[in-house]
Amino acid sequence: MVVEILGAKMLSPFVGLSHFVWTAQIAVTLVALACGYYVGGKLADRSQKLSVLYWAIAIAACYLALTVLICEPVAYWCLDFNLAVGSLLASAILFFVPLALLAMTGPYLVRVITSSVTGVGGNVGRLTSISTLGSFLGTMAIGYVMVPLLPNSTTMYLTALTLMLVCAGFFVFFWGKAIAPVLTMLGVALAMAGVLYQAKHREYNYVTEAFRGNSHFGRLQVVDTTNGYTRFYMNDNLIQNTFDPRSGQSESTFTYMLSGLARAYTSNINDVLCIGLGVGIVPMDFARHGAKVDVVEINPAVVPVATKFFGFDKSKLNSLTLDDARHYLNRCKKQYDVVVLDAFLGDSSPSHLLTRQAFQAIHKVLRPGGTLTINAFATLEEGKDFFGTSLNRTLKSVFPGVRMHSSNRGAIFFAVTERPNPTFVRPPDFMYVHPDALAETENAFANILEAPPDRGIILTDDYNPVEFYDAKNREEIRRRLAMGARSM
Repeated sequence: MVVEILGAKMLSPFVGLSHFVWTAQIAVTLVALACGYYVGGKLADRSQKLSVLYWAIAIAACYLALTVLICEPVAYWCLDFNLAVGSLLASAILFFVPLALLAMTGPYLVRVITSSVTGVGGNVGRLTSISTLGSFLGTMAIGYVMVPLLPNSTTMYLTALTLMLVCAGFFVFFWGKAIAPVLTMLGVALAMAGVLYQAKHREYNYVTEAFRGNSHFGRLQVVDTTNGYTRFYMNDNLIQNTFDPRSGQSESTFTYMLSGLARAYTSNINDVLCIGLGVGIVPMDFARHGAKVDVVEINPAVVPVATKFFGFDKSKLNSLTLDDARHYLNRCKKQYDVVVLDAFLGDSSPSHLLTRQAFQAIHKVLRPGGTLTINAFATLEEGKDFFGTSLNRTLKSVFPGVRMHSSNRGAIFFAVTERPNPTFVRPPDFMYVHPDALAETENAFANILEAPPDRGIILTDDYNPVEFYDAKNREEIRRRLAMGARSM
């Protein structure tokens, strides 16, 4: 379970964590287990020497340590394939061998400890019970301790080291001390390699890394250009925001569109709900304009990063709640003049926030005359427009007025109101827009799109196939952003 979950986390900076990726990881795990069980049973029937099993575990440990070093080149090579095939190939290359070797343990131990047919049931039951309990403990450890507190590479090295030490213990106990020094040295070498790898930051050409840390929702990074003009916030290798440390302004158009559209379409803005903190740029913008801002953010690791590197000040907010947005909305008793939906996991918004039921929950907390603004990676190009047209139809099933703005750079910005034909209640104000984002922001305000009414579907909690039908678009976005990060 540790290898299965950690493997997906190691690949996520390159291929994401969509259902394609998890399907590939689970499929590879199941096939590897099946092969390992079969081979383990065959070998056990030929010989009950436990040394064979422990050598297999030692080889698996070495392979797992190797995955840390080859993960990035393998993942980038697999980006040349479509997402479903590429993620399957990457998982198979990196994790099939060690998982199959480790799977040999069960049938091998059953054969070794079984002296008669009458005891097979009890032996299988006990070993299966112990194995399942171990899987439970491993799942809890990787999910609640290792992933949020340790780099993925360190966790994988520790896993490999633990397996190697188990092998060393066996050989010391059964073979005496002859083989122990060799395995102990291998274990120490693995640990040292992990430490050295962590101490060595990636070498960049044009930027310097100011921060790197793991979280429940991917690896977070902050990098600065060598001239100090631009700071990038990255989640799993994908650039999420750009920032000018000199002026304290965002250089990304979407930040100005989310707050600017809200002010252009809303008469009075006193209370604002931001779903997704990002690095705090949008909530702080509303706060500077005098609004009371509540933020709901699912990833607690983002808050200190936003505070240290992007000028976020929690004290300027009315509240900051660490929660899933659907859970927050379903319990919320307050109403807002503006709701901003800018929750992203890498290359897309979480699909459970884009259904009719989710928008009904937002409608419930939005005051009459209020506005919902949304940032979405979408297109209306025929053949690639399932997400964009479906999101438009879903919004219109709840709200009378939906307008779409775009700068034709891969994003669509939705302004959603109770008015059937929403228009600006005040002209856009570009005074506070960073010069590098000004032209694109002006273009996005002026460029209003119309979605074909006969395409797309209404997305619901029961049927929401966005990840499947929009996979190609997301794959292109992720590949472009990942390659951009690689060239830094």
